[in-house]
Amino acid sequence: MENLEKELRSIIAEITEIEPEKITMEARFVEDLGMDSMMALEILASIEKKYKIQIPESKLMSLLSLKDTVNLTTEYLKQG
Repeated sequence: MENLEKELRSIIAEITEIEPEKITMEARFVEDLGMDSMMALEILASIEKKYKIQIPESKLMSLLSLKDTVNLTTEYLKQG
């Protein structure tokens, strides 16, 4: 789980161009980090590609923080 968190933080940092240490588990993507919907789509696509999973685009709105992203990714990894 810790490794997954680190990898997801890295993906998010790369796409948003925000320093990884600023992306805490609780930081809200839009309100705290200024992420937009295109960045969110890019993050979702990167996660799907890296972990070879399919996450429905309808789940995009539930990705509000790193914690949510870790939980959602874990959920889909378990299904795979």
